[in-house]
Amino acid sequence: MEYGVVLPHNEIGTDPGAMKAFAQGAEALGAKQLLVYDHVVGADPDRPGGFRGAYDKDVAFHEPLTTLAFIAAVTASIELVTSILILPQRQTVLVAKQAAEVAILSNNRLRLGVGTGWNRIEYDALNVPFERRGTRQAEQVELMRELWGEDSLDYSGEFHHIDKASINPRPSEPIPVWFGGAAPTVLKRCAELGDGWVPLMGANSAAAEAINLLKDARAAAGKNWEEFQIQAQAQYAGGTPERWKSHSDKWESLGATKIAIATHNAGETNVDGHLRRIEEYLAVVRKE
Repeated sequence: MEYGVVLPHNEIGTDPGAMKAFAQGAEALGAKQLLVYDHVVGADPDRPGGFRGAYDKDVAFHEPLTTLAFIAAVTASIELVTSILILPQRQTVLVAKQAAEVAILSNNRLRLGVGTGWNRIEYDALNVPFERRGTRQAEQVELMRELWGEDSLDYSGEFHHIDKASINPRPSEPIPVWFGGAAPTVLKRCAELGDGWVPLMGANSAAAEAINLLKDARAAAGKNWEEFQIQAQAQYAGGTPERWKSHSDKWESLGATKIAIATHNAGETNVDGHLRRIEEYLAVVRKE
């Protein structure tokens, strides 16, 4: 299993030097992938009816694709991962263009993790319908792959129409597309269209059930399971070396191929502190 890191989005700050130091430090420690979360806007809790959610306007998120373009320029080997880009609230052709550029400038190190999101306020702010976002996502993935590979295409779907056009430049290799989420409809879509799955759950019976569903759906679609991968995540906060090791081993036994450590929400620290947390975690879980 490969080990990676999660960008501490709300704690890394806005200093480009800190972002560079974190990315280069993680790569130097041997992290194989760097995951960046995604939210475009945060709701103000002081709004009619209030607001309760996993984040609000006071939680910072760096925009994934532009952030990964910056990180691509200051690193050499680490895989660059959106985890998870809320695809249906974005313009499909523009995402395809931006992703292609990051892939080109990083020598094909981009992996596009996509999801549908849950925050209607965010969709409203971006002037995109919240309803039928899953159906729209499936069409988006299909269209992006055609844009990445075709010099000129005619495309007519439910949500998109392209009349003899495409993007240029295009990546020299296919950009992997992985799906986040665990609802049965999402897992079926992931199995049929995705190169991998990004679970947001523990290594438990629910995860095992989801993986079995993915295997069955892949088989029904005539897809090879051996080519499919799973990206788990771990939390430094509240953990101990014993718990980190047990958690990693459980995910590996379930079939996960990658796991990334999130070091935020574990107490105030700086970039060096986050890197020390990563080093501590990797020293425990890596089999070398």
